[in-house]
Amino acid sequence: MQLADPNVNIPIILPELIVAVAGVVVMLFDCFFPRRRGITGAMSLIGLAIAAVVLGMMWSTDSGVPAAAWGGMIVHDSLRLSFSFVFLLVSALTVLISTIWVDQEDVPAGEYHALLLFATFGMMLMASGNDLVVIFLGLETLSIATYVMAGLRKSDLRSNESSMKYFILGSLASAFLLYGMALTYGATGSTNLTEIAARVGDPNFPALLLAGAAMMIVGFGFKIAAAPFHVWTPDVYEGAPSPITGFMATGPKAAAFASLVRVFILGFPIAAGAQAAGYLQESWITAVAIMAILTMTVGNVAAIMQDNVKRMLAYSSISHAGYALVGFLGAGMAASAEARDVAVAAVAFYLLTYAVTNLGAFAIITLLGQRNDRRTEFEDFNGIGFKSPLLSFSLSLFMLSLLGLPLTAGFIGKVLVFRPALEAGNTLLTIVVVAAVINTAISAYYYLRLIVVMFFKERTTDWPVPRLTPAFSAVLIITVLAVFYLGIFGNGVIDKFSQPATSTASR
Repeated sequence: MQLADPNVNIPIILPELIVAVAGVVVMLFDCFFPRRRGITGAMSLIGLAIAAVVLGMMWSTDSGVPAAAWGGMIVHDSLRLSFSFVFLLVSALTVLISTIWVDQEDVPAGEYHALLLFATFGMMLMASGNDLVVIFLGLETLSIATYVMAGLRKSDLRSNESSMKYFILGSLASAFLLYGMALTYGATGSTNLTEIAARVGDPNFPALLLAGAAMMIVGFGFKIAAAPFHVWTPDVYEGAPSPITGFMATGPKAAAFASLVRVFILGFPIAAGAQAAGYLQESWITAVAIMAILTMTVGNVAAIMQDNVKRMLAYSSISHAGYALVGFLGAGMAASAEARDVAVAAVAFYLLTYAVTNLGAFAIITLLGQRNDRRTEFEDFNGIGFKSPLLSFSLSLFMLSLLGLPLTAGFIGKVLVFRPALEAGNTLLTIVVVAAVINTAISAYYYLRLIVVMFFKERTTDWPVPRLTPAFSAVLIITVLAVFYLGIFGNGVIDKFSQPATSTASR
């Protein structure tokens, strides 16, 4: 019996290792020095910064990192690099936002920062995994950490309810995903996505392959909060602490999209002359197109009826998952590998624009919501526009970016994800894009409503202007500048995201 070469390569997983080790160091430090709140946050930021520097060096022309290693389970490509940068940025901003919340709520900062780093490690593993087993391990690492973070405010019943609902429904979705992976393995005889792509044209059991793909769509649909698998989102987002809600609405969603692209775009490609592969692609394209239309419509219509800002943003995140699905569909129907890579880069860019905009909004909501998020109703924002111009104008900018106003990041993000779907020349995808444009117009109501409340409603109670901490000021500066930079000068980021990763040949 000849053993396969495991192709062990440490440099290819170095960014993930740095984040994981930083999480362990933070956890151990908190065991011996539990009262040093600021230090664990600083250690987390240092770990994330080092991982980002290493990741940037791996993108260079002479990185020497192989295209694949660890038996083909880990890959080094533009999808992995672009999404990993999004994860690291989301986690760093979440750490900065959380400095306000950690002081207000008196939560165990070390535990929180360690969980956040472990969740980041799971997200990065989902983007770099080229094997269904690795993707599932990354997903579970992420999920377990977020289950705990959602309920970290132990004295708050809403937070406890949020964590329990997320755990129960998330476990059910994980079961669907795992069973779908098992059926795919039964149909193709492999869990490696490269091998699955080679065998998908002539599977052992075509019916098993279709059933496996359907169940994986259910599992990933839960993680991206796509309708009809979105029912957990409003309650969980409202009950969880605001910084964690902002993190869950951006990081895990982007990680699920990275795995969704890896499995369905790269793992289930069109095989020339293979009827089974063509039928498989036609089936999941149709299913995801219907999901996209439902997701955008349900998210926007339900957001209109909300009186709580966090619930409104929860339904907003559902609609944005639908917009990102439009770009995903465009990648699935791309006529060439180059067009596919551009469409995938557009999805990554859209999730980046959504992340910086959404986290900026949640930073302000965290500051204004005060302890236990008790001031997050629309009426709590009445008349604050000219009492705190910096906060109100920044929040207005984020709302306009989520709407997709020109010159903001949200506008160029939507243009980029809609374009590949239109260029595909498919009637179904054209209908999806039309639905997306109509839903964008619908969303104007609830985004502009918050602006109207802040500037044109009279306040009947006193409202003390909150003090801005250095960490919060840093978040505000980064997110506001990012909204304008990505909206006006985003071409460089798009080109970088679509640039193939240069690497040495696999050994």
